[in-house]
Amino acid sequence: MILSALAIISSACVAGDSETTTEAGETASTIGAQAPTSVVVSVPDAPSTSESPTSSSSSSDNSVEDEPDPPPSSNWRDLQFELRPVASVSGPIDLTARSGSQDLWLAERPGRVRRIERQAASDGGEQTLRLSDEVVLDITDAITTEGEGGLLGLTFSPDGRFLYTSYTNNGGDSVVAEYEMGATSALRDTERLLIEVPQPYSNHNGGQIVYGPDGYLYLALGDGGSGGDPLNSGQDTQTLLGSILRIDPTSPTAAANYGVPAGNPFAGGGAGRPEIWLWGVRNPWRFSFDRQTGDLWIGDVGQSALEEITVLRRGSEPAGRGANLGWRIMEGDQLFDGDQPPPDHRPPLFTYDHGNGRCSVTGGYVYRGSAIPALDGVYLFGDYCTGEIFGLQALDDGQLVVANLVLDRSPGQLISFGQGPDGELYVLGADGGVSLLQSP
Repeated sequence: MILSALAIISSACVAGDSETTTEAGETASTIGAQAPTSVVVSVPDAPSTSESPTSSSSSSDNSVEDEPDPPPSSNWRDLQFELRPVASVSGPIDLTARSGSQDLWLAERPGRVRRIERQAASDGGEQTLRLSDEVVLDITDAITTEGEGGLLGLTFSPDGRFLYTSYTNNGGDSVVAEYEMGATSALRDTERLLIEVPQPYSNHNGGQIVYGPDGYLYLALGDGGSGGDPLNSGQDTQTLLGSILRIDPTSPTAAANYGVPAGNPFAGGGAGRPEIWLWGVRNPWRFSFDRQTGDLWIGDVGQSALEEITVLRRGSEPAGRGANLGWRIMEGDQLFDGDQPPPDHRPPLFTYDHGNGRCSVTGGYVYRGSAIPALDGVYLFGDYCTGEIFGLQALDDGQLVVANLVLDRSPGQLISFGQGPDGELYVLGADGGVSLLQSP
């Protein structure tokens, strides 16, 4: 649902690529009076620095001692953040955790899966992360990187026994494949193709796969590409494009290498494909489940005007069942190709426009780590073009706070976020960098 108000906080990245212009200075109280049913704003881009003020002391003999440093702030908007380099690889595109392992598992767009080892210090100090020389899986021969293709996502079964990859094959179609796992590598000869979806164009593949808290596999597929959804895939539930699917790899049938969970909206027949969980998306490049609440967060890339974040809350059933996010009738919360929203439209929680060099949303995660307590419950996402990272938080009084994180450096073009087994977040850049988000 759209929250009743929006508080705009003026903090910004230190080393971003975008211009530094501030469009809005409204406070929560002035915007709150409007009680909008939909909100479209540009996240403010006011300049800020991460430098601390210098202290001075008296020149007399009776000078006082420096005051102790103040305690750390409990407000994430007051914090300064660092992107600590962890690894540099070829085309990092997704990062995930595996049950029973403290390592990080990283997908490279050309078709390789790598492992970042977590090593304990011999002196009992801080653990270190090191990119292993061993390649977990190499399927570069099966993949095309034409257009927006490549190895686009990876995840593990809840017990860690199987690795799942999402990629575009040499024919340009979207594929999900399963592999048995050894201790630290996947067994290529155990490959089992679960699903193959024809792609009419080379863009808007979506491609992320995630095991949900309900134990089923979720796959995001874009509308098929081109521009303006010429096939109307977003509103056509007879195609798998323009949807997020939910399947069960553990229950193959005579017709497919997977089963359809009974709770899917069209599992019992009706006006849609049984694999569809929700629809009306354009290119849901990154989505995630809040590991604490089970809520589903989706960053859907816009056409030419608006980028959107949608949250679908978990209730008596898993989050997002049967939701229609509106595309192509809607772009964000605005009409795109129609005279009224679909009757079952689920509007976004937040949208932003393409001002200040922004172009494409990169969805992220609700922070549930322990290293930065002030971020607990804050949804982190970013923009591909500017490399900005934003925080979004719903306050107890019903207002929504959106702010730029103050970073020590820009990640450059922001490809994706990753979540480690401890809930800490990682940032993947188009320059090959993999960085841990931390607060000094």
